[in-house]
This record gives sequence, C-alpha cells and structure tokens, in this order.
Amino acid sequence: MLILGIDPGTRILGYSLLDTDNGQMNIVAMDVLYLKNIPEFNLRIRRIFDSTVRLIDSFHPDHLAIEAPFFGKNVQSMLKLGRAQGVAIAAAMSRDLSITEYEPSTIKQIVTGNGNATKEQVATMLRSILNFSSNPKYLDATDALAVAYTCHMQFSNPLGELRSQLMPAKPKRHKSAKKQWGDFVNQNPDLVV
Repeated sequence: MLILGIDPGTRILGYSLLDTDNGQMNIVAMDVLYLKNIPEFNLRIRRIFDSTVRLIDSFHPDHLAIEAPFFGKNVQSMLKLGRAQGVAIAAAMSRDLSITEYEPSTIKQIVTGNGNATKEQVATMLRSILNFSSNPKYLDATDALAVAYTCHMQFSNPLGELRSQLMPAKPKRHKSAKKQWGDFVNQNPDLVV
C-alpha cells in the first residue's frame, strides 16, 4: 500500500509518500509545499488543491492519511488550517482515494509513545524507525511522514498494537498505609510484638 501523508498548513504543508509491503516501509517522497511567498490566501488554497492532485496523479497512492486540525487559541488560524485540510481532502476525493484523519496527539502517541511529543522528538523517532539519514529543512515533512506511519500501523494491526498504544494504562491503585500495615501484621504475626 502506498500512503500519502499530509500535514496541512497554509504557510507550509508537509507531505510524504510511504510505501508499505509485507511490513517493510520505504519512503518514496518527503517534502513540503512552501506557500509563504503567496500573498493571497485563496491562491494558497488553490495551490494546495492543485499540488495534492498532482501528487496523486504522479504517484498513484492508495490512501490519504491527514492530520486533523488541533484546537488552538487563535480561531482565525484554526479556520485557515481547516480550509487547508479540506481542500487536500477534496483533492483526494476527486481522485477517489480513501481517507483517514488522525488527531495530532494520536500520531505522536503512535510514533513516540508520548502524545505530547515535540516535532523534533517525532522526527528523531521516525529517523530511527525508518532509517533515513537527516531531517528535512522543515519538520512539517516529517510530521506528514508521521501521519502516513500512523496510518500504516492502523492498517497493519487495526485492533492490536494501535489500540494498546492509544488506550492509557489503568492507573495502579495504591493501598492506604493503614491497609498495608494491616496486611503486614496479618502475614507476619511472629514479627509483631
């Protein structure tokens, strides 16, 4: 399966193509679409759509994995990010690709084991897992690779590993000191005077 991973953005959009075959993973492409130099927002959105279609038509991926917008304090930024995600999804739909959306914390949890990991920690872990030599100039590219990797993990083991990584371990209940002392006395009557 060839997975197109996208980390949506209106200034820098990360993308990657991850080829998976019998558990083996190969990075086909990993880069960014640099949009900061396009002053008009609507033209940026158009570029995202056109570039996503071009990637799909060039590489013929089987699936699109995309990061969901996160909730931030700046509502305008969230709306713009949602539009970037929407046009990338629309581009994939125009080519009949199946689509999966992942929360940022889920991606970080799958890649690093920590749902609050930094972009640098995600990139470092991916470099270790997928054995590529250096980080790209923009970490948005490795974020896109993380989305594709998360998708691969879900499809390769949808109920086992992914569920165990997403489900937090049940916290251990500690007995009160009084209960622990009572257990000790009951188990060691000869030591108590």
